[in-house]
Amino acid sequence: MALGASEMRDAPPSGPLLGLRGAGSPGRAIAFIVVGVALFSLSDVAAKHLSQTLPSLQITWLRYVTLSAVAILLAAQGGRRLFHADQPGLQILRGLALLGSAAFFLLGLSRLGMAEATAIAFVTPAFITALSIPLLGEKVGVRRWASLLLGLAGVLIIVRPGGEAFQPAALFSLASAAFGAAAMILTRKLGPQTRARTTLLWSALTGLILLSLAAPLWFTPLSPREVAVAAAMGLAYAGGQLLMILAYRQAEASLLAPFTYAQLPITTLLGLIVFAAVPDGATLLGIGVILASGAYTLYREQRRRRGF
Repeated sequence: MALGASEMRDAPPSGPLLGLRGAGSPGRAIAFIVVGVALFSLSDVAAKHLSQTLPSLQITWLRYVTLSAVAILLAAQGGRRLFHADQPGLQILRGLALLGSAAFFLLGLSRLGMAEATAIAFVTPAFITALSIPLLGEKVGVRRWASLLLGLAGVLIIVRPGGEAFQPAALFSLASAAFGAAAMILTRKLGPQTRARTTLLWSALTGLILLSLAAPLWFTPLSPREVAVAAAMGLAYAGGQLLMILAYRQAEASLLAPFTYAQLPITTLLGLIVFAAVPDGATLLGIGVILASGAYTLYREQRRRRGF
């Protein structure tokens, strides 16, 4: 699951990025999205491999090192003003929520198959819908509730509580989705006037500082092989983040959002190739239901924006 990708979708940065400008074709933007989520999936493969020998919090810390480097690079391009936050309290809360989402996702990934962990985490929009009522005062209609319940039904099909296939570790992925939803709600509370690169920077540094302070409790020396895998994980993750930024600067979010679901089949395929993890029929059905829920939500949002 893409750590920190949400802020890129909400408010893509303006101005040159690494020498590239925002003008481009929708086809190129879609290609960036698909390659970007493929890189996120490769990063998850490396994370799952590292989880066999390293604590999940250390893997999270390694990802945050990369995320912070990317955030500082992007913020530095806009000058000192991008390092200043108008609502530091909300920014720190958002950083804590994002850290919770990342840590719980990797905890779930270390205990579940890649397809299962990723699919369950994709119910974040359902949690956003539920939380938007008490926290943002939004009105949710019947169709949104139907989409929410459909997504949760997909999770129940995968998890199968009460059955032989039930794994309590699935709760980690659900917690990741809940924390991710909280981060998105806090993003909305920050408002559209808040610069995306400022939010990314504060969220990245909040997580990095907290994890670094706790490092003596869990840090394990890395072998040369683990250093190489961690570097590959970070590079794939950073590449995915940069492609997300470029994509959302070149085309509308409503056009690109459906293509982020390409991460589900890509992750499933990589899990099969790398870990010989064959999803059973119920898991594949649950993934299909979650995809249908997301597709229906996107379809309804597009119609609503057009006045239908």
